[in-house]
Amino acid sequence: MKKTIIFAHRGYPVKFAENSLEGFRYVVSHGGEGVEFDVHLTKNGVPVVMHDEKIDRTTDGKGYIKDYTLAEIRKFHLANGEPVPKLSELFDVLQDKDLYINLEFKTNKVHDQGIEKTVLDLAKKYHFVHPIIFSSFNYETLKIAQKLDADEEYCYLVKGLKHPAEITKKNHFAGIHPEHYLRSSQPVTERIWTVDNSWLAKHYCKLGVAGLFTNDYKKIMRIRDEVQK
Repeated sequence: MKKTIIFAHRGYPVKFAENSLEGFRYVVSHGGEGVEFDVHLTKNGVPVVMHDEKIDRTTDGKGYIKDYTLAEIRKFHLANGEPVPKLSELFDVLQDKDLYINLEFKTNKVHDQGIEKTVLDLAKKYHFVHPIIFSSFNYETLKIAQKLDADEEYCYLVKGLKHPAEITKKNHFAGIHPEHYLRSSQPVTERIWTVDNSWLAKHYCKLGVAGLFTNDYKKIMRIRDEVQK
């Protein structure tokens, strides 16, 4: 059985501010094997790391990311006092580290114009041990990215999906990232989000899924190691 890779979802939010450099640095230096994070563009086209389209939930500010320039948005802070991180700052933390990277284009509600090219171009300036996995709920984003660079690894984020293997093959996706395990007539790479429940984690690891995204990577890695001895 191939090992299920555990991705630290938005860093280590059970211990640190979500999508904070502090959290990602901890994962890198404390046995993490994968990280997942979300990217948006500021008003002046700079990629920043945050899950929501608005800064309300995770900073001391309010409003849409797209309505702030980088200088303006950096005036607000995460719960740990850090400013909203630039993607380049996170890449500085992750480059040359032996861990898997899942970058989500957060374009399913607000599709920042040119985000695909901006992010792909920036990623090429860094060296990563493993190819970045680019994912999105937005089918259009994945197709735009494929046209820009067909050699990268693209995965379709979904809640549920019929015929996952057929859709993966037809669209030349590297895999599917569903909310729950999808039964398929043919083998398909599945990385499932967001698995914090111990029983579910054990179940999916027994099935040998490719990856799990979790808010508590240490706990889920322990479960994986017990199951996949």
